[in-house]
Amino acid sequence: MAGLGSLQPAMAAPGASPLPWSAPASTQVVTEERRFVSGDTELSGTLILPQSRKPVAAIVVTHSASSPLRNASLYDHLKAALPALGIAVFVYDRRGSGHSGTKNAGGDFAVLADDAIAAVRSLKADPRIDPRRIGTWGLSQGGWISPLAASRSPDIAFVIAVSAPVVTADVQMLFSSTNHLRANGHSQAEIDQMVATRKAVDDYMRGTGSREAAQKMIDAAKTKPWFKYTYMGETVRDREVSGWRREIENDPLKNLSAVTVPTLVFYGADDAVVPVAVSVERLKAVAARMPNMTMHTVAGADHAMQMSADRKISLDPKHDGTEGPDSPEYLAILSSWLAIQGFVAT
Repeated sequence: MAGLGSLQPAMAAPGASPLPWSAPASTQVVTEERRFVSGDTELSGTLILPQSRKPVAAIVVTHSASSPLRNASLYDHLKAALPALGIAVFVYDRRGSGHSGTKNAGGDFAVLADDAIAAVRSLKADPRIDPRRIGTWGLSQGGWISPLAASRSPDIAFVIAVSAPVVTADVQMLFSSTNHLRANGHSQAEIDQMVATRKAVDDYMRGTGSREAAQKMIDAAKTKPWFKYTYMGETVRDREVSGWRREIENDPLKNLSAVTVPTLVFYGADDAVVPVAVSVERLKAVAARMPNMTMHTVAGADHAMQMSADRKISLDPKHDGTEGPDSPEYLAILSSWLAIQGFVAT
């Protein structure tokens, strides 16, 4: 039996004949290709829309770092489950990927947030969608982008942030790379070398270290079998143009704290990529100022809200982009929260 993450929306292929024993589905779904403009870039996406006599709520998907395309398995559960609740799903190719041009955002989260805002505005013009009930969903890096978009636009009615670390990107990557090395059998000495390498690069990006020292550390590390788990390039870019510098300067707690619309934050209790315990404590510290925020930590779930993935496999870069959320608790809480907030069709 397929996991929930691999399910597709309930729809027949165009021109397909129904099986002789089939019955009409309660939810009829329309799938449409759509293009929209953000700044000077045209982006391409797919709208999965439940047929309804009334305008429906909608969710715009913001991307994880490793799943930039609309057809990534990470988003299949949304396409499969939400239309049955009367919620449309719009997922597009991230700028610089797929059919959304060739120039990426260069690590500028504000650009990616503005792309999500442009997607929301394009949906507001569709009479089949309720313009007052359009929100965003994002996992990992997308969990940073969704709140940032909501803090920059009054058009976003709600936010769902999944596995979004409430620490800066450099802190998160040290945590993640350490666990990657441990899970794949590397020694403490190798972990120490990785940490020193990452810190040398981060120090240069902050202006407290030299590019030459950082490059020397990279040169000593790039031939090591563990280097792939650092997700670092082999050349240290000029900090003036580095996307990584922009990423580590972003404060996710500041962005989340600025969101005033209903917000649901998910973490996986077994997430080895994000420091969940630290993130939860930081959010608790500001919870009194965020009365519309709900936080839920899912038992047994990893970074992608999976229950079924082997830890070593889930921490192998060659499997990046193949994740599919399959936690029943995550799906139940997601559906329940959307219903409580009034976004589910009655």
